[in-house]
Amino acid sequence: MASPYIEIDAGGRTVKVTNPDKVYFPAAGATKRDLVEYYISVGDGVLRALGDRPTYLKRHPDGVESEAIYQKRMPKHPDWIETATVRFPSGRTADAFCPTEVAAFAWCANLGTIDFHPWAARRPDLEHPDELRIDIDPQPGTGFEEARKVAFTTREVLEELGVEGFPKTSGNRGIHITVRVEPRWSFVDVRHAGIALAREVERRRPDLATTAWWKEERGERVFIDFNQNALDRTVVGAYSVRARPDARVSAPVTWEELEGCDPGDFDIRTMPERFAKLGDVHRTIGDQAFALDTLLEWYAADERGDMPYPPNYPKMPGEPKRVQPSKARPSADEATA
Repeated sequence: MASPYIEIDAGGRTVKVTNPDKVYFPAAGATKRDLVEYYISVGDGVLRALGDRPTYLKRHPDGVESEAIYQKRMPKHPDWIETATVRFPSGRTADAFCPTEVAAFAWCANLGTIDFHPWAARRPDLEHPDELRIDIDPQPGTGFEEARKVAFTTREVLEELGVEGFPKTSGNRGIHITVRVEPRWSFVDVRHAGIALAREVERRRPDLATTAWWKEERGERVFIDFNQNALDRTVVGAYSVRARPDARVSAPVTWEELEGCDPGDFDIRTMPERFAKLGDVHRTIGDQAFALDTLLEWYAADERGDMPYPPNYPKMPGEPKRVQPSKARPSADEATA
């Protein structure tokens, strides 16, 4: 009879893995043990990307074909696993997972955590993000190829600003670009900078890119999701496995690799070998933090002002009406014009 659990070394700490042979990813034939060992194999990279960040867990205790448990509050855990107290837009707080060592990812993987979703701010100063995140999200009728073109236009704008962005596949059809920024702006400011950047990309590629929050206005274009820079919003972390039967991962890549790669190139089987050979291709992401002054000047000069927030947010200062255009009623002035 197979053992109900095994013990695995994770960065010098022993982690128990229960039901290690349970198949989590049917198309890849990968088990819970494979998931735990994967996170250990890329530990240096995932810790560089997520370390000291409040991180939400997307758990599938019975594999990817089971219903997800999206957990913002850290479940009961050993005392060596750390947490950070986060504040939600509602004003409520919770203690979230805050990774500080590789073994913490292995322990969470044993709980069935497949995806890790980190904050853009670190625990020492949760009010001031140190990352600007550009989420390039293909809409129906578009795919990874269109996302790639939008990503390179984004790189063009960033380079003109003297800013370096680090791309990764989303693990699905999209692309994420991360910019390390000086942690001296609020989430509202960083979101405004993201809006300004997205609008400039849209201006340069109106055929491909859109900032339209409402789906009915996007058409067959790639949406640049500026709201991923709002408080409490997260994108999947670098090196995170995705809850797909083929066990793809969100893979950090170089710009040269992005020119020809396919999201399916990176999965729970191929990434450990790649990491052992190349290491973390984003190892220099923390070498320099960039300023947002120019992007914020662009935002301030734009007469269009702010964009809608997600529906779970309180009404924000300067925010336009939070109703899709096809259902909006004209104002009194508009009705009598």
